[in-house]
Amino acid sequence: MNHLLLNLLLSPWTLFGFFAQFIFFLRFAIQMFVSEKRKESYIPVSFWYLSLIGSALILIYSIHIKDIVFTVANSIQSVIYIRNLVLIRKTKAKTL
Repeated sequence: MNHLLLNLLLSPWTLFGFFAQFIFFLRFAIQMFVSEKRKESYIPVSFWYLSLIGSALILIYSIHIKDIVFTVANSIQSVIYIRNLVLIRKTKAKTL
């Protein structure tokens, strides 16, 4: 393997970017696992938390690499994830 490519793949920021993407991916793995367990399509609250955390990490990475597309996209997505968590919290408060 090319020494330059190896250095790029093992750089702390590249590893951080892969980690951020993995956290973002986990939301779908958990959603699939929970849906299979329930035998119906279901979005657990953890999906929204992983979406928010993964998106925030990708936002940090995209700012570092100066990628305007991912920076804007993850900024907007974060608003949606926060709004869903607020709605879930309001619904739970009504049922208590």
